[in-house]
Amino acid sequence: MRQDDWQQHAWQQPQQPQPQAPQQPQQAPQQQAPQQPQSQAHQAQQQPPVQPQQPVAGYPGAAYAVPQQQPRRGWIVALVAVILLFIALMFGMFSCSNAFSGVTSLGTSLESSSPVATTGPTIAVINLSGTIQYDGSACSPEGLKALLDEAEEDPDIKAVVLRVDSGGGTATAGEEMAAYVKDFSKPVVVSSASMNASAAYEISSQADWIYTAKSTAIGSIGTAMQVTDLSGLYEKLGIDIENITSAESKDSSYGTRPLTDEERASYQHTVDQINETFLETVAEGRGMDIEDVRALATGLTFTGIDAVENGLADELGTLEDACAKAAELGGAGESYDVVTLEEESSALDDLLSWENSSDESDVLEALKELDTDGSIVK
Repeated sequence: MRQDDWQQHAWQQPQQPQPQAPQQPQQAPQQQAPQQPQSQAHQAQQQPPVQPQQPVAGYPGAAYAVPQQQPRRGWIVALVAVILLFIALMFGMFSCSNAFSGVTSLGTSLESSSPVATTGPTIAVINLSGTIQYDGSACSPEGLKALLDEAEEDPDIKAVVLRVDSGGGTATAGEEMAAYVKDFSKPVVVSSASMNASAAYEISSQADWIYTAKSTAIGSIGTAMQVTDLSGLYEKLGIDIENITSAESKDSSYGTRPLTDEERASYQHTVDQINETFLETVAEGRGMDIEDVRALATGLTFTGIDAVENGLADELGTLEDACAKAAELGGAGESYDVVTLEEESSALDDLLSWENSSDESDVLEALKELDTDGSIVK
């Protein structure tokens, strides 16, 4: 019996070991070993290496077959985790790239407002929260005009409340928005939040009634222009900048040299002229003498308490008080609805709000909107 046959026999019948030791096959002389055919030698090279077998106690050279272990599933879990991580990273880069690609269309998408359903007398609230500027939001001439037009066209909306929380911004934007409020056919009531200053107050001054909280920072009537001179810093850094211009004062605002006396006087005249229009707008809107407004135009804000005393505001009150006053002025009666008019959110806004959303349906809906509003370039 050959050794491998005896080993197999010993494993199959471990309870009845053979009485005699297995016979060892005779070793043929190495020089007379028969040559294996080439095909058999090739097959032997392709066979996988045999795992070392554990010896059976009491039988030298005997071994038992090791049971095949079940494949571990840990690597499967790790592979799935890596795939999910890769998808998340790709999804994040995809979102950012499309967010930046949609920035150029923000102004257009924010100009249109989302329609609201009104049934009966309604007071519309428009939030002016942020810097007054040209960004297409409600704090811009285009955005405010779109929301006011919506309120104008809805017969159920009897009046508008401007909820103002802004420290001002661009003078020209404030001037345009003040004109839109002045020309609005329905009553407008202002509810001042933490701040109603500068260009924001210029807009508010055109309303029919201004509410303020006691601690509101309101007013700050004034105009400012800033020109920075960095020439001293450039000199210390060894940076020499030479401006080639068509006129001597063309580079006066570049910050590479000090202003001349003539340039400083010119800029001061511009500021004074813009500020004069500010004073006239406030005086006309508040029904005050322009000299009284000029006396209050220190550039500083007043508390709500002082603003009611000096005439910049009408009454201390909350947003609810402002809505009640708007209903009174608009003839809405004691029973009325309150709705908020907002600019229509773009797909970029939805993407930026994902971090505040834990619902997967919101994310999927935002992706659908991205896919249909043209933001994705295919």
